[in-house]
Amino acid sequence: MTQLTTRTFPAEILPALTADGISPLLARIYAARGIGSAAELDTALASLLPATRLKNAAAMARQLSEAIAAGKSLLVVADYDADGATACAVAVRGLRLFGAKVDFIVPNRFEYGYGLTPEIVRLAAAQKPDVLLTVDNGIASVDGVCEANRLGIQVLVTDHHLPGDQLPPAACIVNPNQPGCEFPSKHLAGVGVMFYVLLALRAELRARGVFADGRSEPNLANLLDLVALGTVADVVRLDQNNRILVQQGLARIRAGRACAGIHALLQVARKPPAQASAYELGFIVGPRLNAAGRLEDMSLGIRCLLTDEATEAAQLAQQLDTLNRTRRDIEADMQQAALASLEAIDPSEGYSLTLYDASWHQGVIGILASRLKDKFHRPVIVFAAAGDGLLKGSGRSIAGLHLRDALDWLSKRQPNLIEKFGGHAMAAGLSIRAERFEEFQLAFEEAARVWLPETALTKVLETDGELALSEFSLGAARALAQPVWGQGFPAPLFQGEFTVLQQRVVGEKHLKLRLGLGAASFEAMRFFSADPLPERIRAAYQLSCNEFNGQTSLQLIVEYCEAA
Repeated sequence: MTQLTTRTFPAEILPALTADGISPLLARIYAARGIGSAAELDTALASLLPATRLKNAAAMARQLSEAIAAGKSLLVVADYDADGATACAVAVRGLRLFGAKVDFIVPNRFEYGYGLTPEIVRLAAAQKPDVLLTVDNGIASVDGVCEANRLGIQVLVTDHHLPGDQLPPAACIVNPNQPGCEFPSKHLAGVGVMFYVLLALRAELRARGVFADGRSEPNLANLLDLVALGTVADVVRLDQNNRILVQQGLARIRAGRACAGIHALLQVARKPPAQASAYELGFIVGPRLNAAGRLEDMSLGIRCLLTDEATEAAQLAQQLDTLNRTRRDIEADMQQAALASLEAIDPSEGYSLTLYDASWHQGVIGILASRLKDKFHRPVIVFAAAGDGLLKGSGRSIAGLHLRDALDWLSKRQPNLIEKFGGHAMAAGLSIRAERFEEFQLAFEEAARVWLPETALTKVLETDGELALSEFSLGAARALAQPVWGQGFPAPLFQGEFTVLQQRVVGEKHLKLRLGLGAASFEAMRFFSADPLPERIRAAYQLSCNEFNGQTSLQLIVEYCEAA
């Protein structure tokens, strides 16, 4: 069951926004997202929060500058998702701009699991690095950092994940979510944290007079295409600081100044860089990059982001595209099996879903959990066999249940049930013994019943209300396409009742529609749903610009509909 609601906002905010030159339509949309003044919409680089406010950024900059001056060897330890890959590319590219000797290593998720484990440290030690620099991981790597310290390798941790009860004994930690950090934006992605460390490093080198002899200062803004990609792909909250990073990165991509890898990934997907938006980063480029980490080795994706050769980038992008097609096929098979296993039960009777199939692929269980969460509006954990009698799980949650905290609560009540876990409010990973799957299934259902209020089990679709007939325009659609929308700053969604004047199936799984509203009618699309619609519908929809044969026209994208 889905409930349509309208976002509310204090009416007194509107005059201030319209007085700043914002249209009435955009003003009410911004007000409903907590925007109180035009200044909060500023996406100029000058409005970025300063690196001086990020705890330990200056200290890490000093350590990095000393390592560079001494000619020490740095090794970046990356994570195997898009945020980790872009953070690694930003670290390697940025540090090389400052003259560092730097390379990278990324764990194969199937052999080593997540983070700076002792095994990864020993693998890295074979390259004889003086310094290990983690990106998008490390805040929970207590054992790994201890092993590096034992081997005499300095560890610098950059991460954004929530810390556990114990911080690793690293030489320095930069993480906006660590205790004592007063950085206002707690939602930096891993790539954003690394970018800030580079900003601090440039300031430190500037203070040391490194650029005084005429040596040009690196323009770190050239890395913002990568920062934008990682920020959007990791689905972090788009507060103002993150919107600045994404908007500036998109501006560079649209201007044709993206790195060769991002350009090639857009090209292989037949998406013109000049029209790139947050959607293309999150749903086109991100999945292709993630496919490497899910099915093989993320080093393929990182190499794509690091190369400056267009031909090499195109070849790597093609490999990533092929992997992504394979991933989609695997996912479709897994989803079909999951839905078949649920035929005997009614998912709406429980508060959670926990599934396992010995044939499922470790690298795709997170996507499957996300799809099932969206379909059934329940927190979902999906397990796959991980060898040695272990199951590896990936979970996705709904509003009302902080998944990592729920797993922490569960682990304290039943200390031997979960081998290890970590994550965020909406996503988490964990491992359990295979023989304890059913025990965990029951325990997680109990945790969901404790943590989730019953009202949270009804899916609520928030909209920006109804549009006046005069607001159905191509100009409005174009205006709405300009800002950066995403997690925590959702794209405008409207609701209304329409008459279905025409409908036909296109591409075997989509509906092409003509919807009537009073005397007016509009072209519309209902993607990934070919079921026929009744004569009158209540719909939640977006305004979009449809480009076809060189012509641009208004089109409604129907996200949800029910009989009126």
